[in-house]
Amino acid sequence: MKVLTTPRSYGKTDPEVFAMLRAAGLEVVRNETGGILDREGMKALLADCDGVIVGVDPIDAEVIAAAPKLKAIAKYGVGVDNIDLDAAKARDIKVSRTVGANAEAVADYAMALLLAVARKTVLIDQHCRQGDWKKITTRDVTGGTIGILGLGAIGRNVAQRAQGFGMKVLAHDPFWDEAYAKAHGITRAAPDEIFAECDVISLHLPLTPETENFIGAAELAKMKPDAILINTARGGLIDENALLDALEAGRLCGAGIDAFSSEPPKDPRWFTLDNVVLGSHCAASTAGASRNMGRMATANLIHDLGL
Repeated sequence: MKVLTTPRSYGKTDPEVFAMLRAAGLEVVRNETGGILDREGMKALLADCDGVIVGVDPIDAEVIAAAPKLKAIAKYGVGVDNIDLDAAKARDIKVSRTVGANAEAVADYAMALLLAVARKTVLIDQHCRQGDWKKITTRDVTGGTIGILGLGAIGRNVAQRAQGFGMKVLAHDPFWDEAYAKAHGITRAAPDEIFAECDVISLHLPLTPETENFIGAAELAKMKPDAILINTARGGLIDENALLDALEAGRLCGAGIDAFSSEPPKDPRWFTLDNVVLGSHCAASTAGASRNMGRMATANLIHDLGL
């Protein structure tokens, strides 16, 4: 059997994953482009593969149709919006995810973005490098309220960290676990309540037809004028034009964005505004998280191929 591995960080710091695949008798094809594969690249490399470990590269119906031997898709991560689940199901192709493997790394990065925006660390660094040693007044984090949209593994880790900063935590999740929330001091709230009451709003939702543009102009208008918006989930959750308009107009304190609808983003305003901190979809890019995701995805693929 032959398998394709597409993520650039897969095996980079933990070559043992390739040994695991070969020990299972699998021939390994690697993404050698140094970037994210497009549809045509995926079709070419998957043509005679039985399985794939995939990051954010597209596996839509067209790609699946071009891979007649494909039996298993192992997501290197959690979000599956790049995979056509209906097309996979129609072919009885098994799809797995590495749930929880990168939760702590992403939560750490969400908090890093929160602090960078609130305390203007990037802006202060830039001033210092230019010899400008003036004091810039920033805002407090301790004692504020954070609203977490999506209380899965990552959202729960963000809540824990925010509480360490003395923040009150409100949260919304369609699959609410009241016992967990009560045990961990988390208050359930509707999205509109979170928009209106929270100093910080952090997104940890999957991208689905129901959550696309979950944050638009109307939702941004409901937020406090000094609110901070953090997104380490998926770019499609936010109407980016509406967010840029709000940031330009000073209707929000700022934003920390690690995921965009198009990466890198094309709107030049992202690169000129000083009240936004940008990330290259790298929240999960730590050695530990990559190792966890790599080994879990590898084990999932081997299992789903029946080896």
